[in-house]
Amino acid sequence: MLRSLHSLRRLNAHRTIFSYHLQPFLRESSPLFLPIPLYSFICSAATAVAAPEKASASCSALSRHVLEADDVLVRYQYADAYAAIELALDSVVKVFTVSCSPNYFLPWQNKSQRESTGSGFVIPGQKILTNAHVVADHTFVLVRKHGSPTKYKAEVQAVGHECDLALLTVDSEEFWEGMSFLDLGDIPFLQEAVAVVGYPQGGDNISVTKGVVSRVEPTQYVHGAAQLMAIQIDAAINPGNSGGPAIMGNKVAGVAFQNLSGAENIGYIIPVPIIRHFLSGVEENGRYVGFCSLGLSCQPTENVQLREHFHMHPEMTGVLVSKINPLSDAFNVLEKDDIIIAFDGVPIANDGTVAFRNRERITFDHLVSMKKPDEKAFLRVLRDGVVHELSISLRPVLMDDINTGYERLSELQVKKVNGTEVDNLKHLCSLVEGCHEENLRFDLDDERVIVLNYRNAKLATSRILKRHRIPSAMSGDLIDEIICSKAEVVCSS
Repeated sequence: MLRSLHSLRRLNAHRTIFSYHLQPFLRESSPLFLPIPLYSFICSAATAVAAPEKASASCSALSRHVLEADDVLVRYQYADAYAAIELALDSVVKVFTVSCSPNYFLPWQNKSQRESTGSGFVIPGQKILTNAHVVADHTFVLVRKHGSPTKYKAEVQAVGHECDLALLTVDSEEFWEGMSFLDLGDIPFLQEAVAVVGYPQGGDNISVTKGVVSRVEPTQYVHGAAQLMAIQIDAAINPGNSGGPAIMGNKVAGVAFQNLSGAENIGYIIPVPIIRHFLSGVEENGRYVGFCSLGLSCQPTENVQLREHFHMHPEMTGVLVSKINPLSDAFNVLEKDDIIIAFDGVPIANDGTVAFRNRERITFDHLVSMKKPDEKAFLRVLRDGVVHELSISLRPVLMDDINTGYERLSELQVKKVNGTEVDNLKHLCSLVEGCHEENLRFDLDDERVIVLNYRNAKLATSRILKRHRIPSAMSGDLIDEIICSKAEVVCSS
């Protein structure tokens, strides 16, 4: 009896090992094409399960097959790494950037020219995908393919500072000879292995590091300060790796772009949905269009008393609207203290998350960010105890090259303009319009400073208005005030 119990315990342990070892093969492989030792292992397991009385005799065979399966899986993983290297050799390039960034302490001049390197890879359409921070403030960009001593001039076609992605083109036909492109895959599951390929500092040749997926959730992108989906992996992503692909199987699972400061072997890659959103925007509009926002600030409703106060039924979940951007479409549709119950039919939990894949959750902001500009979003809203079905047009933030780096400076009061204290909005407008200096300096709350070249800012204003279909940069009363002021100046002269 004791022997039988012992055998069954061993069998249960082998069942666990069996399911663990079989998992990588069930995704893409057919049993007919499984490696022979693993196939034999499966047959032995099946025999043991079908005939428990023979479990003891089968356990020794199972143990042998588990060891053989371990060896098979190790060789499978090595083969997977080699396959990633072979794919990368003809598609991953090294990016050489000469950049000249603005000097915010001495705004009348730029910083000294500097050189940096990064990585990129070829995608369909003879384009090279890399990170925005690799080519930020660029004056000259070169690329070099693996095994070649020649550097080729590249042009930056589109830059998305918000999502830290950029698209390069190379006119040289010689460069494209022998190059192959990488296809985009899907979001990897937790514990799936990926190979990060690129040109990190410390050497000149191509480098491959392996890791597994640890987490998938919205993360702050350091370069653009945006909160977008990112994949955390336990592979080191060092300077120079940025822009290189993270390969899973024979497809791209993401783009390496940042690591966690102060931690070891914690890196982040930009997932495929963010990449596709960036590429589709550039393809459809000829330029980067950005990621949409509802223009809201929401508060979780996890407290029972809070939910009762806003007439939420026990089975009802959602988030409380606490602030609405007056320039957003939501300002004309939603009201403060509304409860958003669902977004596009997807229920929102009290903590602001929605269901994502297999028992994972993600903030509902991800659903918002994946919408295209001017696309409608359908919201189910609880207002004064009554449920309403509403629709809102989504628009991206007003990103432009002129305001790159100032993304974090939002919702701050303007204290001074070029040293003059601001009395009100009308006074602020007159100070800006009447500027006769080369640069505009705005002193904000928390001792923050914004400096803009006046001439470039005026040109960028018209460009931003046209891009986002905004009829005017200011309200009618301010426009009339400016016209009257200019008329008085003309009369006095």
